[in-house]
Amino acid sequence: SLTAIHEACEHLYRGECELAMAGGVNLYLHPLSYVGLCANQMLSIDGQCKSFGKGGNGFVPGEGVGVVLLKPLSKAIADGDPIHALIRGTSINHGGKTNGYTVPNPTAQGELIRSALERAGVHARTISYIEAHGTGTELGDPIEVTGLTQAFRKDTADKGFCAMGSVKSNIGHLEAAAGIAGIGKIVLQMKNRTLVPSLHAQELNPNIPFEQTPFVVQQELEEWKRPVVELGGETQEYPRMAGISSFGAGGANAHVIIEEYVPEEKAPIRVTAHNPVIIVLSAKNEERLKQQVERLLSVIGKGEVTESNLADAAYTLQVGREAMEER
Repeated sequence: SLTAIHEACEHLYRGECELAMAGGVNLYLHPLSYVGLCANQMLSIDGQCKSFGKGGNGFVPGEGVGVVLLKPLSKAIADGDPIHALIRGTSINHGGKTNGYTVPNPTAQGELIRSALERAGVHARTISYIEAHGTGTELGDPIEVTGLTQAFRKDTADKGFCAMGSVKSNIGHLEAAAGIAGIGKIVLQMKNRTLVPSLHAQELNPNIPFEQTPFVVQQELEEWKRPVVELGGETQEYPRMAGISSFGAGGANAHVIIEEYVPEEKAPIRVTAHNPVIIVLSAKNEERLKQQVERLLSVIGKGEVTESNLADAAYTLQVGREAMEER
């Protein structure tokens, strides 16, 4: 799914389309998938994905689907779209020949992340979170941290400034949808300005010298503060930025740099007797229309529709809903 996002971004850059939907889906519809995974000894023995944790012994399969709608920022702003985050840069490569199908290449991973940072025009010191691939294996996790460290070291020798986690510890490995699941986690963390803990990592993998790296495994709920960094003799606050990695068995690698969107402050539209808005409701029949009215009254009663967002509610009901027969 991260490769799909990379390809979609490339088409947008070249002007070959005006918008794109990209994502992935993973379903286990036949026992043969589990038979193959077991035969290759890839699954966790205890059913826990211990990303960067002690005793990581394999991955946990998961099912899921995710998709993003991508659009050039200028067009999204002009169209008044809700913007959840910005994609600053993407990169893909391949690990080439290694000692085995599931053995990653740390050099290729490092080059991939370095390429994404350079394409994004982002200094590694300003990245404050990494949503890691983090399959929870004794071999893969140390190699991933090695590749990340190599990429970051070209910009900074600082240690312990970047949080790290993996949604695989929560929902398992979604394979083709793993990348889009991680993007969902990043966007939610940005929206809530909160870093959430990566599970099953109270004791860290002893094969990873985290104290010598830029990374700290996120182990508790914490406010995600914007980093204040000195670069070129100038100290300033940078927006929340995150990198996300996806490394497929067989060597297919992808990395995306995501930045929070900080909109320009706009005065809310004031709804008054002289500046009214129209609330439109429709349904298939009169009974369902009455149900729509009751639902709207319910959310108004709960305070979810207020004077401050009444214009937004009217806009969504006019533009974002299908007009049915009974109105």
